[in-house]
Amino acid sequence: MGKRDKTRFEKWFSLSRHQRRTGAKELSSLILSNFKSQKTQILLGDEVVYTQGSSNSLEEHFTALRDEFVGQSELCYTHAKIIVLIRREFEVKNHFQLFEQLWTEEKYFLLENLNTRWLMAAADTFADYSDNDAIKSLSIACICLLNTIKIQESERFLTNAQNNKDDTDKQTKLDDEQRFALFDGTSVFKFGTDDTLRNMRWRLDKAAEINIAGEILLEIFKRLQNFDTVYKRTKDRHIRDKTAWW
Repeated sequence: MGKRDKTRFEKWFSLSRHQRRTGAKELSSLILSNFKSQKTQILLGDEVVYTQGSSNSLEEHFTALRDEFVGQSELCYTHAKIIVLIRREFEVKNHFQLFEQLWTEEKYFLLENLNTRWLMAAADTFADYSDNDAIKSLSIACICLLNTIKIQESERFLTNAQNNKDDTDKQTKLDDEQRFALFDGTSVFKFGTDDTLRNMRWRLDKAAEINIAGEILLEIFKRLQNFDTVYKRTKDRHIRDKTAWW
C-alpha cells in the first residue's frame, strides 16, 4: 500500500500550507479575466528560466514562474498562476471555475501555445477538481501517457541507452513474423509495420470529440511524435503507410 494523501484535517494543521498561501488574496486580485486581450501581450525578459520546486512565498514563486514564459503570451502565464493558486488551495472553487472559464473561452489558443509541461498541469487540475467523470477519466489518461513516456525516456537518459544501436538480426526476425514475449502475455512491438499505434490514434481521435480533456490527450500524443521520444523513434522506423498513425 502506497503512502496516502493527507486529509483536509491534517492539511489544516500544516504550517507550511498556511505559509504557502500568504499574500494569495492580493495576488489573486491581480489576475484579470479579460483573456482575449492577454493573448497578444508578450512577456519581456532576457531568457527563459524554468522553475525547479517552488518557494513557500507565493509572491516569490509567481516572480520565478514568470521567467518560464519570457517571449510567450501573458495568457499562458495567467493559466499557470491560476493553477498555482488551486494547488495552494486558495479559494479553490472560485479559481477552478476561472480555470474552466479560461479553457472554455481559449481552448484552441491554449492547446497551441502551452508547452507540454503546462498541458500536463492542466490535466492534473481537471483530474483533481472536475465534477465531470468523463473529463476526470480522460485527464488521468493524459497523465498516464505522459508520465510513462517521461520515466521511459528518463531511464534511457540515465542508462545512456540513447547510444545503443538497433539489432538488425532482431529486426529481421520481427519482419519474418517471429513473436517475442515481453511480459504477462504481451509481445514485442513489430517496428516498421505494426498497426497498434494507428488503431490507438483512431481511438484517441474519437476521445478528443468527447471533451476538452480528450483534446488535451490527443494534443499530447501528437507532440510525442515530434520530439525525441520512443514514439518519434518508432515513427522514424515505420515503413508502411497503411498503418501510419501521425
